[in-house]
Amino acid sequence: MKRWREDPVIARCAPFAVFIALLILASLLSIADSAVVRNLIVLAILVWFWRSYDELRKASPLAAPQCLVAIAVGLGIFVFWIHLDQDWAMLSRPSGGFDPRREDGSVNWPFALLRLAGFALVVPVMEELFWRSFLLRWIARRDFLAVAPREAGARAFLITTVLFALEHNQWLAGAIAGAGYSWLYMRSGNLWVAVLAHAVTNGALGAWILYTGDWQFW
Repeated sequence: MKRWREDPVIARCAPFAVFIALLILASLLSIADSAVVRNLIVLAILVWFWRSYDELRKASPLAAPQCLVAIAVGLGIFVFWIHLDQDWAMLSRPSGGFDPRREDGSVNWPFALLRLAGFALVVPVMEELFWRSFLLRWIARRDFLAVAPREAGARAFLITTVLFALEHNQWLAGAIAGAGYSWLYMRSGNLWVAVLAHAVTNGALGAWILYTGDWQFW
């Protein structure tokens, strides 16, 4: 167990792998409203491996210009996401989504806000550790911890962008998001910049979903 906890590949892949496995399991078993539990499990795994994430624990504090760029990119991706929902820009038309409403039609706000917290705070950390910190650099070189983000190269950038796009039903919006977050990471060398942008995108999207009731985006 100790070896697993200290393995840099396992530490960055395990939260994402468990998230995807739980997502598939919930789909196969037709388990509705499993997102909150799934995010809590992933959060526990992230906490367990936290001491392995030097790129987050030992990163320099974000400067104001970095924050502004990350927020701008995150909001830009959010705008693309809510407008690129045409059939041609999607792998399939979703049949529904996470619906936090009770039987009487009122929103279960504690449940909805827990879902939003996981969507905006847990998922960005989990995905950026896997897609950017691990995979982007691992494609460049197997000894990925020794690869500076800006040295990952165009090949790693393109491959991770395509794979990130295919992970999402809205593939075109996913491609734009993957490219944007990778660009931020490679440009700044600080994973928190990509995490912040990702959190802004997801937070804005979650708030927009709750405001409009367009549950398909969840």
